[in-house]
Amino acid sequence: MSARLGSRRALVTGGAGFIGGHLVAGLVGEGWRVRVLDDFSSGREENLADVIDVVEVLRADVRDEAALARAVAGVEVVFHQAAVASVPRSVAEPLRTHAINLDATLQVLETARRSGVRRVVYAASSAAYGNSEALPKRESMTPEPLSPYALQKLAGEYYCRLYAALYGLQTVALRYFNVFGPRQDPKSEYAAVIPRFICAALEGEGATIFGDGEQTRDFVYVQDAVRANLLAADAPRASGAVINIATGRRISLNDLWRAIREITGVAVESRHAPARAGDVRDSVADLSRARDLLGFEPAVPLREGLSRTAASFSQKASKGDPS
Repeated sequence: MSARLGSRRALVTGGAGFIGGHLVAGLVGEGWRVRVLDDFSSGREENLADVIDVVEVLRADVRDEAALARAVAGVEVVFHQAAVASVPRSVAEPLRTHAINLDATLQVLETARRSGVRRVVYAASSAAYGNSEALPKRESMTPEPLSPYALQKLAGEYYCRLYAALYGLQTVALRYFNVFGPRQDPKSEYAAVIPRFICAALEGEGATIFGDGEQTRDFVYVQDAVRANLLAADAPRASGAVINIATGRRISLNDLWRAIREITGVAVESRHAPARAGDVRDSVADLSRARDLLGFEPAVPLREGLSRTAASFSQKASKGDPS
């Protein structure tokens, strides 16, 4: 990517990950000078391929205090994306995921404060809402986390709010709902549902749906999530806030599979497996705060995002790339 870079400097932790890689490209496209901190345990070099000639990459664990200090030096905004973003993995490994998802978040905030960073934009999660029957989900609701992951992400929000109030470090917590798009890993044991469904369809196999499939989700395309981060970097009234990032629309997993079948032209039926511990039943966002504080409005409809994602996966498969 050829880009004319300005003087603004950003750090993206987890910048070689799915959302992180798209965010890095978005920042470069807006003229930011970007530094990436990633240990590549789940991030991939190909996620930075389009911008690798204009970004600085530090290969280190976000829990490494010395590496984190180097990464934050001279940075105006930190976009903290690094995490183990998996409910099932947090259930299986609560101590390890706590260290990465919460201990490291506190370290990022403290290092940013000491280094004179202006703002930290934190990747929070809609998992914090849990199974409250009230819909849509509003940030003012009492959280009901159902998994270690949800609790870890929620505690990170509270640390962000505390650092804004106590130390004057500007923070914004973006509560992502279900982000999807090209380059999302479909092969992980804990892969998100859309890449799993698309790959199953492209391989002519039935998708595995946990539970009855009538559970609903609010899926947001990754470029919309990137735009929310760019807006959050400068929104003047957003510091200390928790903000939903989604579309405000929901779809059941059964209907999602039907839509993907139509897009890919596959007729195979889904199969069902027992529901998973810690999974939320229904989820859809209220976007009032995102509109008010960020001026955010989702731009990519679900069907269009699914088509773009399926096309990217199909293109990779045609090149012999199994991932």
